Amino acid sequence: MKKVLEQLKHLYNLEDCIFTPVSDHEGGRNRIFIVSRDGIKQYVLRISDIGDRSEADYLGETEFVRYLAENGAPVADVIPSVNGRLVEDIDTATVFISLFEYAKGMLLADNGYRYREGAPLSEYFYNTGKTLGAIHRLSRLYTPLHPRTDYFDKYNMTCLNRLIPDEYGELKKAITKRLDAFHALPKDSNCYGLVHFDFSDGNYHVDLDTGAIKVFDFDNCMNCWYMFDLANLWIHNEGWTRQENDPVKRFELMQQCFELQLLGYRSETDIPEEMLKKLPLFIDMVLIENIVDEFECCEREGEELDYEDIEGAARCLIGSIPYAGLGQS
Repeated sequence: MKKVLEQLKHLYNLEDCIFTPVSDHEGGRNRIFIVSRDGIKQYVLRISDIGDRSEADYLGETEFVRYLAENGAPVADVIPSVNGRLVEDIDTATVFISLFEYAKGMLLADNGYRYREGAPLSEYFYNTGKTLGAIHRLSRLYTPLHPRTDYFDKYNMTCLNRLIPDEYGELKKAITKRLDAFHALPKDSNCYGLVHFDFSDGNYHVDLDTGAIKVFDFDNCMNCWYMFDLANLWIHNEGWTRQENDPVKRFELMQQCFELQLLGYRSETDIPEEMLKKLPLFIDMVLIENIVDEFECCEREGEELDYEDIEGAARCLIGSIPYAGLGQS
């Protein structure tokens, strides 16, 4: 790794910078370094070396990020190398490198999930929706040079049967049922396009002076329904409402958060009402992604799956429990 970092310093004019590694997180695919100059965090360096993606995949991601940034979306821009490339490869295209702007602000988790002093939490929910709406608005106009994968390229039973062991037969039946329902959904440009696919508070910073949000980590972006990102927002609202033990009241609180997010989203773009009515189905889509991610992580690390990691999501799919299990106390 030291040899790679030395090469990178010349590729990005970073000779006078400090490289601080970021601790790996569960499911992480890349080596991440914070790059500082004169004590100020300026860039995020990503080194991808697990060999499951091609240069075209990384170009598809970084070109989309560059397009969003150039057109005013609040995303952490990708920084070209001295060669003018958004992706550099080392060791005969087995290690891929990209450098990104460091997003101003911080993770809310690193602030104990305390929002900025003196501002209502409603501002935060509105801003998350508005940020996502800006990304989706621009996505509808985007024509990629290097296309990213489509949802069914990965989420199909041929692939999932190889990944999920036969002992999870009931789960696979439930996933098959949902995939059949997904195939019946419209895929026109009003509802389907390139999405973040992991839009959550772990992938954006909040400026605690202004409330502005800046998004990063488009590593999983793919062509999917815009509702997927919105459903992911909905599910993550559970973290703000879990102190409420009554499932009916908890659902009402989550819906209030989501209505604020929709208000912000619609200040930038809109989503067809018939797609919004299918929110429970898209929540199931997010649950499937979470389950698949757990199996992929175990396969990558050569570990056995701990069923507790997927039990809640699996129970919802198998038992057709709506709204991520919020019908149960």
